Amino acid sequence: MMLETRRAACEALGLAGLVLALSAVSVEAWATAVVGQPAPAFQAPDLQGRSVSLSDFKGKTVVLEWHNFGCPFVQKHYKSNNMQALQKKYGAELVWLTINSTHAGHQDYQAPAVLEKELARFGAAPTRFLMDESGEVGKAYGAKVTPHMYVIDPTGKVVYNGAIDDKRSANPDDVKTSRNLLVAALEDMRAGRPVANAVNVPYGCTIKYK
Repeated sequence: MMLETRRAACEALGLAGLVLALSAVSVEAWATAVVGQPAPAFQAPDLQGRSVSLSDFKGKTVVLEWHNFGCPFVQKHYKSNNMQALQKKYGAELVWLTINSTHAGHQDYQAPAVLEKELARFGAAPTRFLMDESGEVGKAYGAKVTPHMYVIDPTGKVVYNGAIDDKRSANPDDVKTSRNLLVAALEDMRAGRPVANAVNVPYGCTIKYK
């Protein structure tokens, strides 16, 4: 009886150890892009399969937009023409990288050829659209929802991490009356000011990680 009790205790400790180990891996895998700290380096293929690295854009302001056309909150900003307008407005002065971390086994996954057609249909104009099917890039940044927005300054530091605006809805009409938090951050940078609202909670659909 005592032997069985000890064996059960050991098995329980082994299970606890395994849980702790998995927790440690999970925490490590879900890093966060901290405002004021260097942006996590990454490399991912674009829709044509060409490798793109953050280091390719050294010395430039970079916007990261986490994306999934299957998400109503993403559709809000594309159906209202909000996201495309921003891509075009700031496209001449910064790099806009749209990133899709949806894994291939999820119903929201769209192949690169399909995404190309959808982007053309909406008139989207990111600098590059990146496929992050493994989720490595999203997890390195701690991206949680679509859309989740980040801004990296020319020195390579994260200066914005949060929502695109302050109207937490999926209604395209709400874009007209919302305060665009991403624009506010970019305009602060334009004026040489620190970003006033550098960190806030993004809203949207959870990213469909692998």
